[in-house]
Amino acid sequence: MSNKKSTKKRGRPPLAKGQVKAKIVPMRLHDADVKLFEKAAKATKQSLSEWMRSTLREVATGKTA
Repeated sequence: MSNKKSTKKRGRPPLAKGQVKAKIVPMRLHDADVKLFEKAAKATKQSLSEWMRSTLREVATGKTA
């Protein structure tokens, strides 16, 4: 007799192919910068990550809103 129960996979299910982010880039920021960036992100109704991606992309491509 076996007392093994079927186990479910733990954790978040995988994202769809188009939703997967390619890289994670760790950054160290001063507390004042984080607060400033969070305030700017909130003002544009974006998450901090979305705001950082769009802002960095704008600067890198020379396109500003």
